[in-house]
Amino acid sequence: MYQLLPNLSIIEASSFVASPTAGLYLAQMGAEVIRVDQIGGGPDFNRWPKADNGRSLYWENLNRAKKSVALDLGRAEGRELLAALVQKTGQFITNFPVNGFLAHDRLAQGRQDLVTVRIMGMADGGPALDYTVNSAVGYPDLTGTGPDPVNHVLPAWDLLTGAYAAFAMLAALRHRDATGFGQEVRVPLSDVAIGTVANLGSLAEVLTNGANRERLGNAVYGAFGRDFVTADGVRLMIMAITPRQWSGLVDVLGIATEVAAIEAQRCVSFAKDEGTRFEHRDALFPLVEAKVAAWIYEDLKHALDKVGGCYGPYQTMLDAAQDPELVRNNPIFSAVQNPSGADYPAAGSFATLPGLDRAHPAPAPYLGAHSEEILATRLGLQSGAIGKLIDAGIVGIHG
Repeated sequence: MYQLLPNLSIIEASSFVASPTAGLYLAQMGAEVIRVDQIGGGPDFNRWPKADNGRSLYWENLNRAKKSVALDLGRAEGRELLAALVQKTGQFITNFPVNGFLAHDRLAQGRQDLVTVRIMGMADGGPALDYTVNSAVGYPDLTGTGPDPVNHVLPAWDLLTGAYAAFAMLAALRHRDATGFGQEVRVPLSDVAIGTVANLGSLAEVLTNGANRERLGNAVYGAFGRDFVTADGVRLMIMAITPRQWSGLVDVLGIATEVAAIEAQRCVSFAKDEGTRFEHRDALFPLVEAKVAAWIYEDLKHALDKVGGCYGPYQTMLDAAQDPELVRNNPIFSAVQNPSGADYPAAGSFATLPGLDRAHPAPAPYLGAHSEEILATRLGLQSGAIGKLIDAGIVGIHG
């Protein structure tokens, strides 16, 4: 962890991807993030993928660097303890419903400067998941070649929402520092998705054109980019967005004469305009495809590297996990003690601070591992009182 937020403590009551991601990013930057779960685990505690012993590798990795408190939230006493922790701490991230025992207005009665960041499905409070939102905003209809929509497995909207929620927390805290006022910031998954579509110009595109964009398969819209296969069967994605990338690709493949002929025939220039390369992909793709097919991948890789070419081979996820550059020699990864007992490298912060050693990842907590510590330090409960709560099944601890 980096120590950029050393004096910031946050209570997190959440599940699934977006809300835990917000807490994870804040924890990686040095905040003390205290995740509160139901005793025995919440709805995401046993999500796939799992280790051989049944522990969730998903939960284990989204909750690294956090502390864990386990309460029986089905009982009034457990809910009161969570509310008290939120009020005492003053910063709260959750994806619990707007109304209920964790409603901001109710919590703020005991802490007027409370900052709550609430991740939601729909802006009206209705349920939504990444996959239902993604189908609604139209990306599956652009993916593949048709006729049916194609889902992708990356929960992009969850991840963007988590990152936006972490940003929203810091923005609200900065506002509180300036004014003394707390507030609730609501971040609906559906708004992040459709807002991102708008920010990328795609909403304006379809409304202006009155039609959907054509489906392009593996080709990149508006630029030169597609998958090609080498003589030894390696499939790679080749991009040429900048003038340098395009000129380098032309030089490596030795296609300057052919490209010049196409330019002369069609009265265009490919040197500086990526859109023009896209418009004339019908001529450029077959040319590049034939040339790439004559190269051995390692030779092509070496040649493209020399000219600053932009490319990437297609790999399975197992290939990526064993890739020296991506994982084995990548300083964001380190060996840690995983609660699952599984032996694999853990990821730390994605950011780097030049001049400082790379922040090492922290392990995930055992469920309830910090219950006694947090109740004592945050709420001032004595060991005897905590023991009674444990005996009554209101507080859970890691045994």
